Amino acid sequence: MVSVAKPWLICGYHCFCLLGVGKTTLVKKVCDALVSAGVSVSGFYTEEVRERGRRLGFDVVTLTGDRGRLSRLGAQSAAGGRECRVGQYVVDLQSFESLALPLFRDMREGSKRLFVIDEIGKMELFSQAFIRAVRQTLDASSCSILGTIPVPKGKPLALVEEVRSRQDVKIFMITKENRDVIFDDIVSAVQEGLKK
Repeated sequence: MVSVAKPWLICGYHCFCLLGVGKTTLVKKVCDALVSAGVSVSGFYTEEVRERGRRLGFDVVTLTGDRGRLSRLGAQSAAGGRECRVGQYVVDLQSFESLALPLFRDMREGSKRLFVIDEIGKMELFSQAFIRAVRQTLDASSCSILGTIPVPKGKPLALVEEVRSRQDVKIFMITKENRDVIFDDIVSAVQEGLKK
């Protein structure tokens, strides 16, 4: 699902996608189209790490190509750190924060730009610094956000529900059936938000 947040109501606009089928691929395609149109884009996405067809975990990848570990199957957490688990995956909080958090700090005031957060999910939400950074970025006037959030199931995630309920956020539900045709709607929503 893609949701467009509207900190652009006054000075910005955000889009968020609900997690679904092909959402990261769609986010990358939207970013490519916007960069081609001259939009300044920064941020990160998460990507599965596979070996011989088996998922080993997830990496966080910046839009400039830097890569860090987000989680691995049954891996040990960093020495001395608390273990953060989502199912069979152990989250490498130190690696995630060292790559993702500087991207938030690099957001410049005064220039309209798009910031990508793929995703705001259970693994990322172990980081209190990430939660603060997402909130501050949503409230910033200098950027719009294109992000992904999970489809509600089980226990609600506080920040996800907060994002979902914002008046300045537009949500797009991505499905197998619409993922190829919703692209233009998302690009248009982001471009409209960047004008505000």
